[in-house]
Amino acid sequence: MIGIFKTNIATLEDRQNIIHAIRNRFEVGNCHVDLEDCDKVLRITEMKVEEKAVINFVQQQGFDCEVLD
Repeated sequence: MIGIFKTNIATLEDRQNIIHAIRNRFEVGNCHVDLEDCDKVLRITEMKVEEKAVINFVQQQGFDCEVLD
């Protein structure tokens, strides 16, 4: 499963921290945040967890996160 989320992650440091946190918390493949995109898209491959769990976790880290339609 691939998860694609709209976030407000804006800096390189925040991107690095959230990707590290996601990889430590969940069993996932690649994680990437596109800081150039207006939606600051977080893309996670090989997700073996519910989208809601990722959303809640990212929000707990202090960022906005929702499924990108």
